[in-house]
Amino acid sequence: MTGGNDPAKARFFAIGLLRLGGVALVLIGLLVVMERIALPHALGWGMIVAGAFGFSALPLILARRWKSPPR
Repeated sequence: MTGGNDPAKARFFAIGLLRLGGVALVLIGLLVVMERIALPHALGWGMIVAGAFGFSALPLILARRWKSPPR
């Protein structure tokens, strides 16, 4: 495979990592809310909301921003 500096490939992986990080944040937030991790409940709920936003909305925003202009 060649293509060392392909911006589309880098953007694809960035969006994938963003979604993976969002899922991880939601899971950690759930552990906090379920009291498996000793942190305040408000922090757990904040992590769940931030992770859900990072998983669902941020990839769409980035994809729209990175979209190629029409020719």
